[in-house]
Amino acid sequence: MASNSQTRISARAEAEAATRERLRQALPGTVGHLQNHQADRIDDSDIDAYVRLNWLEWHGGGLRLTITGRNVCAQLAPSAA
Repeated sequence: MASNSQTRISARAEAEAATRERLRQALPGTVGHLQNHQADRIDDSDIDAYVRLNWLEWHGGGLRLTITGRNVCAQLAPSAA
């Protein structure tokens, strides 16, 4: 029985990791939508996930990138050689 429970937990952890990676890869595009005042092009569930991850935050009725979100974007930017 424990093995079955562990399998479910492992599958859930893998799904959460895959979702987090998808959001990480999509964050620069999301930021672009925000900068172009096109937040309506961002899925509501993605916005909720970004806020839970502390990559975006609500500020004065709008969304903005957090310091953590900026760091995630910086990790994705090609390094200057």
